[in-house]
Amino acid sequence: MRLLNQEDEADESTEVTWEDQQRINTFSKYNQRLQDIEDLLQKKKTEKEYLDDVAMELELADEDEPVMYKIGETIVHIKLSQAQKLLEKEHKSIDEEISGLQNRVEECENGMKELKVLLYAKFGNAINLETNPI
Repeated sequence: MRLLNQEDEADESTEVTWEDQQRINTFSKYNQRLQDIEDLLQKKKTEKEYLDDVAMELELADEDEPVMYKIGETIVHIKLSQAQKLLEKEHKSIDEEISGLQNRVEECENGMKELKVLLYAKFGNAINLETNPI
């Protein structure tokens, strides 16, 4: 930490208008939403890795033997080909979810960038809009 020089300090006469406060609040909402989406995105990516591992295991399975497959909270014995089809559907579904989440991340980041430009232009160093990953 360091102290600001007098030249770096913000002009105390800069008034925070209602519109400015709304922009700050919107930035905060975007920031919180971004963190939530990134957490969910990480979980979905982990889930995708698990599906990839299961797909590799199914490739090694014997076609004549039924395999155990979890559907909801139930584990059932089904044919290998049927399990592979179900797994493929799940894989497509999770890919779509990941893609949607990545689009939402981009939307949040773009909104935050626009607000940063406006707020830093008015307040300069008097406002800190830098986000730190947890």
